[in-house]
Amino acid sequence: MGSTNESWVEEARRTVSPRKLEKQMAMAGAACAVFGREGYARASVDALAAEAGVSTRTLYNHFPGGKAQLFGAVVTWTSGEVKDAQLARLHAVLDPERPPRAQDLERDLIALARAFLGLMADYPHHFALVRHIHAEADHVPRDVLDAWRDAGPGPVGRALSEAMQGLADAGLLDVHGDADLAATHFTALVSATIVQQSHYGVLPLPKDETERLMKGGVAAFLRAYRAH
Repeated sequence: MGSTNESWVEEARRTVSPRKLEKQMAMAGAACAVFGREGYARASVDALAAEAGVSTRTLYNHFPGGKAQLFGAVVTWTSGEVKDAQLARLHAVLDPERPPRAQDLERDLIALARAFLGLMADYPHHFALVRHIHAEADHVPRDVLDAWRDAGPGPVGRALSEAMQGLADAGLLDVHGDADLAATHFTALVSATIVQQSHYGVLPLPKDETERLMKGGVAAFLRAYRAH
């Protein structure tokens, strides 16, 4: 799949013909639907090939590593898309060049939490994969897990940590010397309960309940981290 910082699609654009890439993208798109429904362990190569309308031989010709390689390709591809969306939303709300005023901090953190949570509705196939990754971590190949973290959660986590440090440098937060932990706490407080109760967006919560849980998470975060 190339380097851990390069998605399968980026690598393929450099190394295969446009026609071959188009075919691989079609197979990956079909595989995303199968993995989202069945998970990694239950999805068979036969089912993956049938969903894509190709033979198993054709699938192996394009993805010699079979199911593991195809799953890794799909996960890094969708993770890259979601990562780009998350980073765009983060920078739109918390511009490091223009920290919010103290009186606007809660409003902006709520806006960020709302923007992040909206990704589950915008990218349902990706979050179906993530749900299966967490449920089947003992069955998913370790290199695939590492590639997923490097493609999505890792860069987003680092960017959020930098944003938290920026708010601390502006005198708005006290991250107690650990911006990484502050970012982890922010994510957990504003989203963990919603993610669990909605099963990664499969069964969305009522809007007012989502808002209540999310705003409560921001309030708890600020009680722990607002600068005094």
